[in-house]
Amino acid sequence: MSKNIKSRHWACVGYPESLPLDWIDKLRETGLQVAISPLHNKDLNPDGEEKKEHYHIILSYEGPTTYNNVKTLCDSFNMTIPIKLESLRGMYRYHIHIDNPEKHQYDDRDRILLNGFDTNSVNELTKTEVNKLKREIISFINDNNILEYSDLITTLLENDYVQLLDVATSHTILFHTFISSKRNKTRVK
Repeated sequence: MSKNIKSRHWACVGYPESLPLDWIDKLRETGLQVAISPLHNKDLNPDGEEKKEHYHIILSYEGPTTYNNVKTLCDSFNMTIPIKLESLRGMYRYHIHIDNPEKHQYDDRDRILLNGFDTNSVNELTKTEVNKLKREIISFINDNNILEYSDLITTLLENDYVQLLDVATSHTILFHTFISSKRNKTRVK
């Protein structure tokens, strides 16, 4: 890779047996915003053999930095050669294989975020994803005979349906109107 390449976002891989014991604390001390995937311990090679356990690591700098600077950091942690990220969101989603249903699905709660890693920019739902969740919420309202917007929000909150709750609270007018209409329709009958 050219030494002159610059980017704000880089990725590398770390193998548990090669990383220093206090590698997470040392990464925290750098001040970089870092996202560390759950331990990938169920990945398979194309032949079905298990891959070596590893972490995918995103390093986010305040401004563009050179490949050499990032490589020096990665070398100090015995990590693989860094790659410049073309899509921060894509790599963040790859941490848990969210877009790769054929691969083991890792739990997002096992991800480690350091130094205020900005999850808002990478977790932002696409329009297609929001529309799919709207349909799920409407089905949820119908299936559970919800007749009050407050009941919808409380139920989503109590059941830890985070994404559904985010969409429901971001589209208050839509769901409030839908539920009111549904409630009024049942009164007319």
